Amino acid sequence: MSDRAPQPVERQLPTEESRDLLALVRDMIQREIAPRAAAEEDAGHFPREIFTLLSRSGLLGLPYDAEYGGGDQPYAVYLQVLEELAAARLTVGLGVSVHSLACHALAGYGTKEQQATHLPAMLGGGLLGAYCLSEPSSGSDAASLRTKAVRDGDDWVITGTKAWITHGGVADFYTVLARTGEEGARGITAFLVPGDAEGLNAAAPEKKMGMKGSPTAQLNFDGVRIPDSRRIGEEGQGFAIALSALDSGRLGIAACAIGVARAALDEAVSYATGRQQFGRPIADFQGLRFMLADMATQIEAGRSLYLAAARLRDAGRPFSREAAMAKLFCTDAAMRVTTDAVQVLGGYGYTLDFPVERFMREAKVLQIVEGTNQIQRMVIARHLVGPETR
Repeated sequence: MSDRAPQPVERQLPTEESRDLLALVRDMIQREIAPRAAAEEDAGHFPREIFTLLSRSGLLGLPYDAEYGGGDQPYAVYLQVLEELAAARLTVGLGVSVHSLACHALAGYGTKEQQATHLPAMLGGGLLGAYCLSEPSSGSDAASLRTKAVRDGDDWVITGTKAWITHGGVADFYTVLARTGEEGARGITAFLVPGDAEGLNAAAPEKKMGMKGSPTAQLNFDGVRIPDSRRIGEEGQGFAIALSALDSGRLGIAACAIGVARAALDEAVSYATGRQQFGRPIADFQGLRFMLADMATQIEAGRSLYLAAARLRDAGRPFSREAAMAKLFCTDAAMRVTTDAVQVLGGYGYTLDFPVERFMREAKVLQIVEGTNQIQRMVIARHLVGPETR
């Protein structure tokens, strides 16, 4: 098993602070994440201690306001941190992205009082979050969710089931979308639910083909009672909040995908330059050299795409279309690059002795989470030609 940290990338960063930040992240990867990644993924170990360390180091709240413990970093910097983490271990990179997604609703739509009460612990106090939108019968069709929140005096009582929840059962808080009114998108409201709320139970984690160290589980809400002070935004505003969060979250997935692809390319180049056949390194053969060149080009193109979308976000400009493009391209590229990396290693690529088979299994899920790539194509097409006619 390889325990090498990913090879560093020459990056264009806006400030000395952001350059120091990347240096901190790379040092942490070398010491704490890369040496354990392969063995812990094989064992299905969730590295909660790593997330605690990231939180104490200020790395779980990078794109959020420093007033509440965030890092005040541009999204273009935050995403490059995600790429570094995912290149070392996707469970960690994706976990940070999911945590940021879980903080988005409160940071963007909560009252000042709610933010002052909850955000410091969420951003830098050691807490870990999860995002609860999908359900067993409503994945891509999120507006049809069935989990209900019913008003009872000054409280809300939440009943229903959420599915495919990253950090399900281990998170300290959940951002939950529940139906409080009419059918469709207008009847959905967002809530901040404590992880230890009475009536909240997690099913056994799903048995996945990849990302075995990251727990994914159904959550059952059996009359979970929370005060109205934990409602985020206005009643019926939840779907708009969810879509806003997903635009940003898709950029996180894109950055993670490029990280995984990068790790696969590093392994492929290392193997190709060291493996001898017919008296010379296999990297001398044109067919393989062209394959490596194509892999590198897809990675650079994907990084440029997610950074272009991030800069739009940082400038306060619309970026929904560009986020969908980045998620689509980067995750498809990760699938191609990791598959090609297995091919470069030949029979060894298909064994557990090298990490490229794990990278290939991990890349697949990135084409599915936070909106399948078919959904991304629909989003892009709507921006081009308008909504579908019925």
